[in-house]
Amino acid sequence: MIIGMPKEIKNGEYRVAMIPSSVTAFIRSGHHVYVEKDAGARAGFSDREYEAAGAITCDSKTVYDKSDMIYKVKEVLPAEYNCYKEGQILFTYIHSASRPVMTKVLLESKIIGIAYEDVDDEEGRLPLLAPMSEIAGKGAFIAAFKYQQTLNGGKGRLLSRVCGLEVPRIMIIGCGHTGMAAAEYAAAFGNHVTMLDVNRKAMENAHKLSDNIEILYSNRENILSSLKQADVIINCIMWDQRYEGHIVYKEDLKLMKQDAIIIDVSSDEAGAIETCVITSQDNPVYKVDGILHYCVPNIPSLYANSASILLSARTLPYALKIANNGAEKALKEDKHLRRGLSFYCGLLTNKENAEANNLSYTSADELINSF
Repeated sequence: MIIGMPKEIKNGEYRVAMIPSSVTAFIRSGHHVYVEKDAGARAGFSDREYEAAGAITCDSKTVYDKSDMIYKVKEVLPAEYNCYKEGQILFTYIHSASRPVMTKVLLESKIIGIAYEDVDDEEGRLPLLAPMSEIAGKGAFIAAFKYQQTLNGGKGRLLSRVCGLEVPRIMIIGCGHTGMAAAEYAAAFGNHVTMLDVNRKAMENAHKLSDNIEILYSNRENILSSLKQADVIINCIMWDQRYEGHIVYKEDLKLMKQDAIIIDVSSDEAGAIETCVITSQDNPVYKVDGILHYCVPNIPSLYANSASILLSARTLPYALKIANNGAEKALKEDKHLRRGLSFYCGLLTNKENAEANNLSYTSADELINSF
């Protein structure tokens, strides 16, 4: 199989799906690899390193034209809509439910789209999302730290326990990988941390992190009580587009401290945080009713080298399985990989997307098992 890695074109995205050692793994398995020139430059990987590993470096058009599988990081953007061909495999973070126009394009392209974020394991965890979630959570606390600085327009409050000063309060929505990572940093700096969730097992895991952490059930009463006291709110909940309502509503902002900050890691527009509007690395913040919002959806890209190494380590075994066996056989033999199937040759196999956008849905299990 020919595997291609184009350069990411999303604003502020510097990660890559393949590092040079990933290329070596594909070559040793008998495959060919095309990498767009300078694709890995901002992540710390040169064209020379990719070429030494066995890849052919070339322009973007050649990558798309030659490749059987496009192996990348982010969703498909408008400039890439015409790049795909029927039967081509796309393996990346897709997040299709919130992108109806992209969904239409990929259905019409009749590609096979497999989304990292939906691949699961025996425990129901999301192994291809977890490493980026950890970096995102830690990066979220760092972002809050930055935007509390006077130089960056904040009140100038140090998010740390300091003798003689009131202890800052950090509110974290979600006790998953992202929330745990944010809480680890926030608690390590001595802040008073409150985490909220509805998953008892996740809450119990978070409870073991630190004595600085208070764990509450995520109900309306606890949400309102916590946000009134919070200096920073970090949302770590991926919002299901089928749900109505929000966790934090626009009307709730008037209850918050006027110098508080909202960091929305998931950055689902009008999702868990009603006032979330996706921002970018070069223009990351805005205010609503006096409350600063940071809604950058690709925080891990700020740490592109570390993030790329982790992402490649997690996704490569699946990518090799697809390359070695072909998409159909790999999907048929691995139910967890099949969970990530979003598009198959004109059919929509992502149930959340179908329900959110009122589209026809085809079960991936029934489709693949019919082969």
